[in-house]
Amino acid sequence: MMTDIEIAQAAKMQPITEIAAKIGVTPHDLEPYGHYKAKLSEELFGRLSHEQDGKLILVTAINPTPAGEGKTTVSVGLAQAMNKIGKKTMLALREPSLGPVFGVKGGAAGGGYSQVLPMEDINLHFTGDMHAITAANNLLCALLDNHLQQGNALGIDQRQIQFKRCMDMNDRALRNVVVGMGGKVNGVPREDGFQITVASEIMAILCLAADLHDLKERIGRILVAYTYDGKPVFASDLGAEGAMTALLKDALKPNLVQTLEHTPALIHGGPFANIAHGCNSIRATKLALKLGDYCVTEAGFGADLGAEKFLDIKCRFGGLKPSCVVLVATVRALKYNGGVKKEDLQTENLWALEKGIINLQTHVENLHKYHLPVVVALNRFHTDTDAELDFVRSFCKDLGVECALCEVFAKGGEGGVELANCVCETIALCNDTNSFRPLYDEMLPIKEKISILATEIYRADGVVYTAQAEKALKQIEGLGYGNIPICVAKTQYSLSDNPALLGKPKNYKLTVRDLKLSAGAGFVVVLTGDIMTMPGLPKEPAALRIDCDNNGNITGLF
Repeated sequence: MMTDIEIAQAAKMQPITEIAAKIGVTPHDLEPYGHYKAKLSEELFGRLSHEQDGKLILVTAINPTPAGEGKTTVSVGLAQAMNKIGKKTMLALREPSLGPVFGVKGGAAGGGYSQVLPMEDINLHFTGDMHAITAANNLLCALLDNHLQQGNALGIDQRQIQFKRCMDMNDRALRNVVVGMGGKVNGVPREDGFQITVASEIMAILCLAADLHDLKERIGRILVAYTYDGKPVFASDLGAEGAMTALLKDALKPNLVQTLEHTPALIHGGPFANIAHGCNSIRATKLALKLGDYCVTEAGFGADLGAEKFLDIKCRFGGLKPSCVVLVATVRALKYNGGVKKEDLQTENLWALEKGIINLQTHVENLHKYHLPVVVALNRFHTDTDAELDFVRSFCKDLGVECALCEVFAKGGEGGVELANCVCETIALCNDTNSFRPLYDEMLPIKEKISILATEIYRADGVVYTAQAEKALKQIEGLGYGNIPICVAKTQYSLSDNPALLGKPKNYKLTVRDLKLSAGAGFVVVLTGDIMTMPGLPKEPAALRIDCDNNGNITGLF
């Protein structure tokens, strides 16, 4: 069997100009990065502003497990299948981060015969967006430290600096560092730390900004520090927003690529879903809606994280209204939720499947709280038995949701035709009754918004706050930022804040250990559990399997 990268390298790509022509984009609107990828010009947004929007399809999933769910693979396969049945469809995805690529899982551009190309470029440097975000983030840090060095006219308390440096790599050794060592000429000594680039507020801002003007305004609102007398210091106080915007002006433009079956795909932005809002950029999604009759997009990790943030944050800021939600599930993952060990998942186990399917049911119930139609995509693995597949189908029927078998990994778009038809039928059926709305009113107090998510989505009995969280909450509300959305940072592996609680956790309270204001992004980050904003590498990183020969051919990426 060929690996993902072997399948990708064997594919014959079409020049990006041909991909663009399919969706009415002329060479004038392309800024090519080689032959097979390009950025789309700012002028294109203006020309398409009066075009009618297509239908938005959100792909999400049950909680991820070591068994694998294949959400990105299903997203790519669904877009290919939609075009196969005659629907003009665009794909809009996040950009992979180098941290996971070299860390836990290798490549992140789909899999099998449902991939985006050029696979190696997308997974590595791509068009440089991640590097631009890293540079802009660290420019702000450099300007801050220089301000301290040059006399500290603002009276910044170096013990209350809120903004960290970043890099796009998992490196636990940089979580907590001391800078400015080595004498007076080398700066003011202080504690600092690094986040991974996809956790940077700059990434969140890029993905939520409407245009270049909005980008600069949001950058200026970044909370950098507090003064000795407790007053906030923003990026605009340091005069940083102009130079940072200059670094980001090209990164703000969406990237056009293609799938294995030459479906046009916009890949742009990539905030983590467990520590940020986990969606590609609003600009890319909106552009995809103008360029196609349908847009397939995804949200990171399970529906309790990615989909919730997509619906409560991205849709709120972008004025987006999904037409349908596709919830990806696998027999293997459901059995894992039922208590089966990873090494035993290939064996039929209807008892464990019946026990673990409560996770699927809970996600369906949660998504219905947004008044959206849901279709379950049953992503098939070769070890699934007919009895197990029939059980899931029957369960979904009793639950009142459509369920379609999905074999896009092995068959590409052809393996997603059943799902594509089901999605189109569901959208047509529910078009007049779709009354989507976010789960909470952003004007509610922060604690009320957290309580709504904790009880309605995470199924907790209540919320517990640490002393640090209470202090941070008081400070944020004192600054006048209580009436903005919240972005909960928690484990992706469970509906709860404890990764060991599988299925549908109950009889527990969500613990909030801290809150951070992301004023530029426009939300409050609520930190729960042991979530780290700088992940570490695993015992056997994926980097150990990746190689490059003397001709520049990459192997082992996935």
